[in-house]
Amino acid sequence: MYAVFRSGGKQYRASKGERLKVEKLVAEEGANIDFADVLLVGEGHNVKVGSPYLAGSSVSAKVLKQGKSKKVSVVKFKRRQNYLRQHTHRQFFTEVEITDIKSGGKATPKKEATSEASDAKPASKKAATKKPVAKKVAAKKPAAKKTAAKKTAAKKTATKKTAAKKVTKKAD
Repeated sequence: MYAVFRSGGKQYRASKGERLKVEKLVAEEGANIDFADVLLVGEGHNVKVGSPYLAGSSVSAKVLKQGKSKKVSVVKFKRRQNYLRQHTHRQFFTEVEITDIKSGGKATPKKEATSEASDAKPASKKAATKKPVAKKVAAKKPAAKKTAAKKTAAKKTATKKTAAKKVTKKAD
């Protein structure tokens, strides 16, 4: 028998006796943990799928150790921008061993309040039955053309100063 459960924003498929590394959980080594968010329980052709969870089902596990994973290098780089950032990261994890899988019978609906809301909706629809009102179509007026006034760029006329030439007479 196997189960798919959710822990730490991730989903894990596990069977009895399996060891998993899950996101860090607040628990001592040797403590027992129950995962209540079970999405699927199955064995062969007999598979129960929740929507989204199975009611009454849980996965029991024993915490084996708390630790850190291997170092992962993180590089942010943008070419031709003189931008380079280098970091390393070690993710925390909890290693667990699956001890028991309890399968529940029924799938829990996503929202239990939907049944109450569906009872109230038909009553409000009956009270709000009105004849559709015909929309009035207004005659469209022809849009006046707007003349865009073009701005002429004022050109600066540069006046060239002519250098006065010195006229010198040569003595003969």
